Amino acid sequence: MSLRRRRVPVAFRLAIVISVLAGIVLTALGPATVTGLLPYFTIQSNVAVGLFAGHAGWRAWRARPEPPSALKGAVTLYITITGVVYHLVLANPASPFAMPQPDRALGEALGNQFLHTVVPLLAIADWALFDQRGRLRLRYAAWWLAFPLAYLGFALVRGLVVHRYPYPFIDAGQLGYAGVSVSAVFFAFAFWLLGLLFVGVDRGLSRRVAARPADAPAPAVPAPGPAPDDAATETPAAQR
Repeated sequence: MSLRRRRVPVAFRLAIVISVLAGIVLTALGPATVTGLLPYFTIQSNVAVGLFAGHAGWRAWRARPEPPSALKGAVTLYITITGVVYHLVLANPASPFAMPQPDRALGEALGNQFLHTVVPLLAIADWALFDQRGRLRLRYAAWWLAFPLAYLGFALVRGLVVHRYPYPFIDAGQLGYAGVSVSAVFFAFAFWLLGLLFVGVDRGLSRRVAARPADAPAPAVPAPGPAPDDAATETPAAQR
């Protein structure tokens, strides 16, 4: 890949890193501290995407192969979960798990949008535009659930200690462990379906890329030369 073509993914990934940093710093300017933000899946997924984008950008600049598609798919899925859950569940007044949205100062409001909207959209676009196609497998959708399930265990154990839970759908104090179990099964199934969607899109894009050479015009075939002169091909006996 030429330097000119490498600049596009590098610029994309630099924008992701800057957006992650801006989102965390601006959010930390509000009541929450950096350490207070760390237990949230939003922050953890954003940090993961920022680190991955920085590494992938460095590899693109050095003309090295893209990082493993399975790992990139996982990180992209987690930041997608952050955006989807925020907009459809937490910030949606119609959701049973809607969280009251406080009056935020301009900087904090911008940070909130960076973390929940801008970074997820940039990460999805980076995955769609620059990842190597056709490398995702259906089983990855189940493997990718490992981190969300580990996060659930972390949040529940932490809740036993500090008596606070980062999200209402895993609040064992309000829902009880039976209610949290129901929520966990529902969200795990939804995240699995979202992972399958990533695999399906990857396969669709792979087929589209594979079909491009067939659409190219066929190479020109040289026109046949003039027929050989009959007289020149006659045998000596015929020329007598």
